[in-house]
Amino acid sequence: MQRLADQLGIEIRIAHYPPSTSKYNPIEHRFFPHLTRACQGVTFHTIDLVKELMEGATARTGLTVTVDISDKVYQTGRNYAADFKATMKVVFDATLPRWNYRACPSGP
Repeated sequence: MQRLADQLGIEIRIAHYPPSTSKYNPIEHRFFPHLTRACQGVTFHTIDLVKELMEGATARTGLTVTVDISDKVYQTGRNYAADFKATMKVVFDATLPRWNYRACPSGP
């Protein structure tokens, strides 16, 4: 994130929904019913089938869906790098700093 902020020369704002609050995300409420309808009644046998079904989701408003499958295995319980605070210029918000922060460019 720091490299991207440095390369673009702009602050990048990161805002997360805390755990168990995605049910309040208005985008998810408007998007997921279309995915549910596209996959309704189908038994998932392969990831490619799920991808194909989700990409076929439509809405009257012209919804288009792009699906990218990440096959990376993420390690659980991993902590941030030891030099994180020294090498990354992060500004945590006053409100909910654990969930809202900005990556600032290092240069002038």
